[in-house]
Amino acid sequence: MNWMKASWPRTLGALAAVSVAAAIGMAGPTQARTDFDGEWSVVIVTSKGDCERSYRAPITISNGNFVNVGVNMVDVSGNVRPDGRLTVRVSRGQSSAVGLGRLTATSGGGSWKGGACAGTWTAVRR
Repeated sequence: MNWMKASWPRTLGALAAVSVAAAIGMAGPTQARTDFDGEWSVVIVTSKGDCERSYRAPITISNGNFVNVGVNMVDVSGNVRPDGRLTVRVSRGQSSAVGLGRLTATSGGGSWKGGACAGTWTAVRR
């Protein structure tokens, strides 16, 4: 299996929690703690393409920003807006994926797309 097939959904786990919606850009270093900060468990499901069918990954949100905690050699960027909408980008080398969605105080969900693969994600606060 190549990296895309075997590891891409793991990369997306970091994005998914999350993601894992319409918030764009990184929060500044002075941003205060948010209602979404903490540890989340994310399930990524592929519905299109030849990527791993599903994958569960941990994610941490700190000061509204996604923090890469489980996937080595992967860049994660994005944030959660105060209303719970989020956008996250996960990349490794030339490959990348974008996740969109929304979090509530305890759960969330949305969609992701990267290369020829796409699907959905769900998240629950740990």
